[in-house]
Amino acid sequence: MKKKNIIIWAIVAIVIIIVGYFSFGGGQKKAASKTVTIGIMSGVKQDDAIWKVVSKTAKSKYNITLKFKKFTDYSQPNKALANGDVDLNAFQHYAFLDAWNKANKTSIVAIGKTFITPIRLYSDKVKKIKDIPDGATIAVPNDATNESRALYLLKNAGLITLKKNTALATIKTIAKNPKNLQIKELDASQTARSLSDVTAAVVNTNYAQAAKIDYKSAIYVEPVNKDSEQWINIIAANKKDRNKKVYKEVVKAYETAKTKQEIKKQYGTAEISAWDIKLK
Repeated sequence: MKKKNIIIWAIVAIVIIIVGYFSFGGGQKKAASKTVTIGIMSGVKQDDAIWKVVSKTAKSKYNITLKFKKFTDYSQPNKALANGDVDLNAFQHYAFLDAWNKANKTSIVAIGKTFITPIRLYSDKVKKIKDIPDGATIAVPNDATNESRALYLLKNAGLITLKKNTALATIKTIAKNPKNLQIKELDASQTARSLSDVTAAVVNTNYAQAAKIDYKSAIYVEPVNKDSEQWINIIAANKKDRNKKVYKEVVKAYETAKTKQEIKKQYGTAEISAWDIKLK
């Protein structure tokens, strides 16, 4: 082979190697870019602002693009996750997930913590817990999870005690009721409206906000302790995907100081970041 041809073929080979290298490298870069779809509830601007911060962290630190599928019904995000329509969801607490798995025979698990929104006891009649009189009527939500949560709030406030080993509290699991309180069970959306008729009412924060009740006016706030651990909101995945690296990175992108700052900015003390709190 002539020297000129050798040089030409050498140049061609080098070009092929260079093109192949950059093509392969480009392919690697494309593969490294990941997209994760998360199911969340719609209509909450504060939450959108928080997820915007998380999305920036996920993209800059882990090259993950977060996409969101919004739902209007609390029964939808877990169905979507189980069906593979979303990769993760973030809308529920441990207690809701536990009840969902039992009722629907699904295997959805928590892979990270987000926040807790303490419920509060409000009153138009008294200013302090100690001022609640004997025989007073206390309104609580009547659905299983929120009623249990409300009764645990009353327990932590020192108004009642519950039977040992109570998981899901009901009126029947009240062990002691020294003030002979009358527990009035209402739909959760109605407890705020009942304040003019009862001595006090346990109201979920979203319903308090809807009723334009200042959460700072509460006479008692649910403490963040082992009793309330089950109400911590979570990021959930299908059990088979719980150890996927990309999903763990999404959790890391959420559990940051920047996210904590944004939660405080958007909610003040109405909502508390929960991944690093110590439960007593």
